[in-house]
Amino acid sequence: MSGFVEKPEPLQVPGLVHLHTGKVRELYRDEAGDLVMVASDRTSAYDWVLPTEIPDKGRILTQLSLWWFDQLADLVPNHVLSTELPAGAPADWAGRTLVCKSLRMVPVECVARGYLTGSGLAEYKESRTVCGLALPEGLVDGSELPAPIFTPATKAAVGDHDENVSYEEVARQVGADTAAELRRTTLDVYGRARDIARERGIVLADTKFEFGYEDETLVLADEVLTPDSSRFWPADRWQPGRAQPSYDKQFVRDWLTSAESGWDRTSERPPPPLPQEIVEATRAKYVEAYELLTGTAWS
Repeated sequence: MSGFVEKPEPLQVPGLVHLHTGKVRELYRDEAGDLVMVASDRTSAYDWVLPTEIPDKGRILTQLSLWWFDQLADLVPNHVLSTELPAGAPADWAGRTLVCKSLRMVPVECVARGYLTGSGLAEYKESRTVCGLALPEGLVDGSELPAPIFTPATKAAVGDHDENVSYEEVARQVGADTAAELRRTTLDVYGRARDIARERGIVLADTKFEFGYEDETLVLADEVLTPDSSRFWPADRWQPGRAQPSYDKQFVRDWLTSAESGWDRTSERPPPPLPQEIVEATRAKYVEAYELLTGTAWS
């Protein structure tokens, strides 16, 4: 069993119809038919949405996504129409809300990997492949790959794992032309973002994108290149052969699996609330990533 420890009741706003509660975002539709995405401060780990929030997390994710959309605008259009609050929306939605185009979403998590870690490392240890793609011998945790690879996954419901799939399976599901466009665009965007991050002292190990179509045009959607959707490592501490320090919620994962938490992740018991020091350390990592990437102080 997994999912929400305490599933929130979505706020009802006049003129908006609530569509979905995700791990982090609430999704609404406005009277014009556009989507309204509101990023909460919720955080998740080990397929659970935790009962403790990380202050400012939703705003950081939203503002960082907007910054990246600007950096990528010449490569691929994005779904953002406006950052103005809908009429009647609470003041707390400021900075965490995007009004977006309603797209025909592609049901694939488009993952780009430039370094070996995570589920890719686990598969590599067994078969010297990642999502069926053959890789050379001798790679270790954190190794840079000879070239970035496209390793798609299926989109999972809250509480479930995304499952890695082969490129051939994506082509079977969405068609050969769409699969080729997804792969090409994913790797183009990853390459641009990797180079930008590297200039700022950050290794972009891997990331995932979501795309949809507006008529026949492929559009980048959802969040993009945030610590929730990407592995960012400090470049000056990158050392293949071990787990890398990262700008994400690793403090949360480490505490949950520690003796101090008292939680057994193999049980069906939900995880406990986070202590304040873990909340503060995690928030600080999100802020640090934002400031390093954008060159702007968080306020």
